[in-house]
Amino acid sequence: MQGSVFFRALALVILAFSSVLADFSARAEPMSGIAMQGKSALDPTRMHLPYADPDAPSGGQIRMGESGSFDSLNPWILQGRPAQGISAYVTESLMLRSYDEPFTLYGLLAESIETDASRSWVAFTLRPEAKFSDGSPVTVEDVIWSFETIGTEGAPRYQTAWKKVKSIIQTGPRSLRIDFTEPNRELALLMGLRPVLSKKQWQGHDFASEMQMAPVGSGPYVVATYDMGRSITLKRNPDWWAKDLPITQGLHHLDRLRWDYFGDQNVMFEAFKAGELDLYRETNAANWHSEYDFPAVQDGHILKEEIANHVPSGIKGLVMNTRKPVFADWRVRQAMILAFNFEFMNRTLTGGAEPRISSYFANSALAMQPGPATGKVADLLAPYAATLLPGTLEGYELPVGDGSTQNRRNMRAALKLMEEAGWTAADDGVLKNAAGEPFRFEIVLQQGADESQSVVDIYIEALRRLGIFPGVTIVDDAQFQARKTSYDFDMTWMFVATSLSPGNEQYLYWGSKGADAPGSRNLMGMHDPAADAMIAALLSAETPEDFTAAVQALDRVLTAGRYVIPIWYAPVTRVAHSRDLHFPATVPLYGDWPGVTPDAWWHEAKK
Repeated sequence: MQGSVFFRALALVILAFSSVLADFSARAEPMSGIAMQGKSALDPTRMHLPYADPDAPSGGQIRMGESGSFDSLNPWILQGRPAQGISAYVTESLMLRSYDEPFTLYGLLAESIETDASRSWVAFTLRPEAKFSDGSPVTVEDVIWSFETIGTEGAPRYQTAWKKVKSIIQTGPRSLRIDFTEPNRELALLMGLRPVLSKKQWQGHDFASEMQMAPVGSGPYVVATYDMGRSITLKRNPDWWAKDLPITQGLHHLDRLRWDYFGDQNVMFEAFKAGELDLYRETNAANWHSEYDFPAVQDGHILKEEIANHVPSGIKGLVMNTRKPVFADWRVRQAMILAFNFEFMNRTLTGGAEPRISSYFANSALAMQPGPATGKVADLLAPYAATLLPGTLEGYELPVGDGSTQNRRNMRAALKLMEEAGWTAADDGVLKNAAGEPFRFEIVLQQGADESQSVVDIYIEALRRLGIFPGVTIVDDAQFQARKTSYDFDMTWMFVATSLSPGNEQYLYWGSKGADAPGSRNLMGMHDPAADAMIAALLSAETPEDFTAAVQALDRVLTAGRYVIPIWYAPVTRVAHSRDLHFPATVPLYGDWPGVTPDAWWHEAKK
């Protein structure tokens, strides 16, 4: 009896001690950096980013161009099209991203970050010296107000993650803690990247509709001037609170950043040729080789650069809206892909210089592997085998044309699939269903988007040979954004960039909830439990192997879904720029980064 009492007492002691150990293990040491997978590479208390040059001179400006227009200075809401530069340079987040690592953050407004092993919560401690451009300190109250406001009134990309936040509380004069509804390895990082705004400035304003007020931020630049819809200029803040932090050394050398807006890409290119812009990113390989013989290039005032990148291709091309009955059948979507004569189109429009986008994560180790699914990828997909579209498990490849302009083999295959889906050629040469209704749909394109219009011009000629006569509607920038937001299209142009560290944003791009929510990036309207499960798997993966398997499995679901008719991607970033502009010799893992943003560029006039 005494022994029984003793062992029960011992068990209670062990249980209590285990609780203490569990509580202790849940606590984490403050860190200056955090990575999605593994550990961060730098000591930000002593080191700058590897692609930044602290010895570069400061001063000068860079003038950049954008197609279209803007009507908002609030980049965090769904309404309107925001001006360039504000979210990247005027405001800041708690953490700073390194583009030389797949997904790693270092302390910026926050001097430290803490989280547990399962990342069910995250805590931040603010730097005491952090302040806004008006001189007021960045406080925990500002952070909590910003997170709550943007999370509930901001664009869907913010609201999606915020719904997984259980609580946010102040834990000290400079510290706060966020608890999540469930463990999620990425949410701690996403909270670290949320913009921090001045609560004082926004009092009396409706955040969800205010578009005309220039935000007060804590970033390296402030809004100097803007002409709504035409141009915006940012000037460097000489009193920027973070200018002496080791991690920011070598960044933000330029005194002024200016973006001018143009009606279309051709007008913008002419402005660059005339010396009105300092930098131009060329997205057409054929133009890169044929259109850069103007005087400024010949005399060396304009330099051409090709910067290698090692990031996934993303998905770019014509997306089919499965919310519309015309594209609900996968056989119809496959027929549309077969009718797209990629080989002829690539040769005609790019000189055959670019490789085709073969999947959503092509050009990276995250891309689905050819052939049948095996190993962990097959295991992840197995529970959904009954509902997966053909090719998901067996392997799916985009059709290859026969090299002719007629593309006869693929066109015959396309017509056969259309017949299986209930569409046959009538006596008048028009493809119709059993009720005599023609197969028709509308392609919505943005005015001035030359690449998409050139692609569609060739594509509709091929479709006509099948008895399909689509309508093409070209709208201005504002209408284009509005129609995409409300999914008011049958087919349209889409580009979604994917990264080496896909995360919660995948729900916004392909998740079932985004199929019905206005303003998501799920333009195809896919509603697939398998995709949702693969996103959940990549978010919960604790090893690089499990993470890669989950992304490859997601890639199979997306690609075999036949939602997008993909075109090509550039394995290099092609940038032409003034010879007085320079960027560091060290190119980060995201090689595309220095080619499109001025963070580490500097101005130094040649003598």
